[in-house]
Amino acid sequence: MKAMILAAGRGKRMRPLTDQLPKPLLPVGNRRLIDWAVDGLVRAGIHEIVINAAHLSHTFMPTLGQYYRGATLTYSIEGPSYDQSLETLGGIARALPLLSDGNEPFIVVAGDIATDFDFSTLLSEPAARLRSGQADAHLILVPNPAFHPEGDMGLENGLITREKRTYTYSSIGLFSPRIFKDVPIVFAKLFPWLDQFIENGRVTGEVFHGFWENVGTPQALHDLSARAPK
Repeated sequence: MKAMILAAGRGKRMRPLTDQLPKPLLPVGNRRLIDWAVDGLVRAGIHEIVINAAHLSHTFMPTLGQYYRGATLTYSIEGPSYDQSLETLGGIARALPLLSDGNEPFIVVAGDIATDFDFSTLLSEPAARLRSGQADAHLILVPNPAFHPEGDMGLENGLITREKRTYTYSSIGLFSPRIFKDVPIVFAKLFPWLDQFIENGRVTGEVFHGFWENVGTPQALHDLSARAPK
């Protein structure tokens, strides 16, 4: 199985730090923000990772290279600046040939979250459901954080719902390549596009109660280096 790390964003709230480096490449303690995703994936046995890039995309290869922290990296460059970013859905559609050549699901994770989520849990039952056609996606949710009290979605009997928004999407998901097959490669967000599959009962999910941080500001980045588990 392969994985994709989303890293094309502008990171406006992180300015002025992101005037020089893309947000996922910012240092936090003794590593970079993107290292949380890379390390977690490698621990799970996932060593082939695709990274999409737009804002300051020229900085990724010199900084990370092709082999990084136990992973082989492939880059899906959408352009030299954020103006050419394809957003989440468009970015996945563009990178699809690099992620799967058939029915094999792939993981998508944001490059600006810090978490100790165990990605290996996605490789068994969730992946089997997607391969067999029982589901089209599997999303990891977290309890609504203070910065997003209204939430994104709910979970009933293992299925994602938009009715009771008691949880927030963690920006970690497992997806079947078949749902992206005919998606045009244009600027488009994953939501609300994915809602059609949620409404049809095709998206499963689970709630993660462990360490998870969406790092959005310079202060949050500073706090993370002192608070996060090593």
